[in-house]
Amino acid sequence: MTTDEERAEHVEANRAYWNDHGVADHGPLARDHWAASEPRWGLWRTPESELSVFPPDVAGKRVIELGCGTGYVSAWLARAGAHPTGIDISEGQLEVARRMAVEFGLDFPLVHGDAEKLPYDEGEFDLAISEYGASLWCDPHRWIPEAARVLRPGGRLVFLRPSPLFALCAAEDGPAGPRLLRPQFGTRRLDWGQSFEFTLPHGEMLRLLRSCGFEVEDLVEIRAPEKAHREYDYLTAEWARNWPCEELWRARLR
Repeated sequence: MTTDEERAEHVEANRAYWNDHGVADHGPLARDHWAASEPRWGLWRTPESELSVFPPDVAGKRVIELGCGTGYVSAWLARAGAHPTGIDISEGQLEVARRMAVEFGLDFPLVHGDAEKLPYDEGEFDLAISEYGASLWCDPHRWIPEAARVLRPGGRLVFLRPSPLFALCAAEDGPAGPRLLRPQFGTRRLDWGQSFEFTLPHGEMLRLLRSCGFEVEDLVEIRAPEKAHREYDYLTAEWARNWPCEELWRARLR
């Protein structure tokens, strides 16, 4: 777990990053995400029909989206009949989400707050979900215990994050290549200068989830499609067809 000083450092750095670069980069994409007829996940826009991120009984469930950004996952949940609440540390991201909610005629809570210190009581939610929100930008030794705390017994945790392998191969300048650039042992918090990301290897993630009362039900390593819709400065589709760059975890609170 990060120290209190380290926590203050990454929280404020990530807040500033998402209020600035995050809004500039992701704000223009929000409308397309909100308008999607089917949820599409992650870097390669993998369709919900392939991943089944949402539980089949999501209608009527109370859901907390941890690090909701521009709110499109909560919008998808609302259309599926769930009762979502989105929480995010970035005021700028939430401003975009609120504009989208008005434009698309959806109404659900969008809360300014920190997924590492949730402002909710125990057992308030049936499902906690994160797509590249808390799952990447928050300390897992803080946000996962918080997710467990606010879930009811039998509640589910679902999160999409970059794979540990991608974190080991990610370059500071240019796309990931077929070489390990940093050690697995000791690489938990990545300092990118303006922001911090978190990664845990599979064994440590599994032990953390179990220590918080979760039973892991599935781990899906996601592969880029043969015809990718785009490339990224930090990642090519060719790389992600050979090695998993992102993964989906599903767990249930015992």
